[in-house]
Amino acid sequence: MRRFCWLLALFLSGGITSAARSDWPQFRGPDARGVSDAPGLPDRWSATENVAWKTEIPGLGWSSPIVSNNRVFLTTVVNLGAGEEPRKGLYLGGDRPVPPDSVHQWKVLCLDLESGTILWERQVHEGQPASSIHIKNSFASETPVTDGERVYCSFGNLGTYCFDFDGELIWQQACAPRPTRHGWGTAASPALHAGRLYLVNDNEEESYLLALDARTGEEIWRVARDEKSNWSTPLVWQNELRTEIVTPGSGQVRSYDLDGQLLWSLTGMSTITIATPYPHDGWVYVTSGFVMDPKRPIYAIRPGAAGDISLQEEETSNQWIAWCQKQAAPYNPSTIVYQDRLYVLYDRGMIACFDARDGHEIFGMQRLPNGRAFTASPWAYGGKVFCLNEDGITSVLRAGDQFEVLHTNALAEDDMCMATPALAGDRLLIRTSARLYCIRQSQ
Repeated sequence: MRRFCWLLALFLSGGITSAARSDWPQFRGPDARGVSDAPGLPDRWSATENVAWKTEIPGLGWSSPIVSNNRVFLTTVVNLGAGEEPRKGLYLGGDRPVPPDSVHQWKVLCLDLESGTILWERQVHEGQPASSIHIKNSFASETPVTDGERVYCSFGNLGTYCFDFDGELIWQQACAPRPTRHGWGTAASPALHAGRLYLVNDNEEESYLLALDARTGEEIWRVARDEKSNWSTPLVWQNELRTEIVTPGSGQVRSYDLDGQLLWSLTGMSTITIATPYPHDGWVYVTSGFVMDPKRPIYAIRPGAAGDISLQEEETSNQWIAWCQKQAAPYNPSTIVYQDRLYVLYDRGMIACFDARDGHEIFGMQRLPNGRAFTASPWAYGGKVFCLNEDGITSVLRAGDQFEVLHTNALAEDDMCMATPALAGDRLLIRTSARLYCIRQSQ
């Protein structure tokens, strides 16, 4: 108790604020919101300007880096044979009907945040992939998650692996490969809460939500889901009433309690669901926006819901759904709420803005410069919103009621970008197809 009081006093006095702000423990950081209030984060960079370090990363992976205790973790898969390179752009098909016949190596890497030095590299599997992937996907698209002592890495149709920070394998949990829609592969990252690891596996054969003991890897419970393939990461939503697990799906959005019991559900999503839900100011925001679907909704949902909370055809709100924009959601990127405005980054290089409290449009679709294709989700800090396209060019927007691009930042020509960056203290980490950049304002 005395140690707890000491740590609390130290935190309140600012003594450990810097360390806390340097942690980015999961996809899109704390609460999956993609927002930081840390001072000193950069707003200008290039392949050489404000680059603290850049490290070549073997193989390919579209998982995001995560950060804890001055260590950076990420996953990758190395193809030892001749493989087809990922392609930029929006592919409505993108099918690869059969797995590659070359040998691949699945790896977890740990880097030093200060220098970019690779501290350790662990191979968890070598062999021929058991499943195929979409032309824009990778075999390492699931972002790891950490509790500050261990790092948990999921590789879709292969399994989940737990390492300590020194690179020792603590446990592994195999995953039976399941067929996905058109062989597009997997991408949903794990979620971690109170000693449990939660994984959603929505596929064409046997979908489920799984809870594992984070200490041992043992299965605690498994709930079957009447869903087909989706790629959305679940959210553990701690609201004023309870803690629940929100799982978007094309059939239904479902929320479960921590024992796997269904709390509420809603229908009305698009036919492909990718974006990650996140909380803001007591509500949770859920989106689904397949570009060819007339239903592309954004939902703002209040806590405490029960049963079926679906909207009727003519409704845009009800007791539990604060508001809905039925044709406003993006396809691949998640949306972001910053300074009570909800920004929507569309795959084809447009951006729109809505009021996060009532859903009214602040400004409609505006064209971003150099906006060919966007897959990474936007992030925000310092009164600005950042949008990274697949060519490695970031549009920097002033946050506000007017659409205003301040400038753009370009990386190297070979830096294809589909991974969402991480924010670690005053450092920005951008993963590309070839390397990991640490961007930091020059002193």
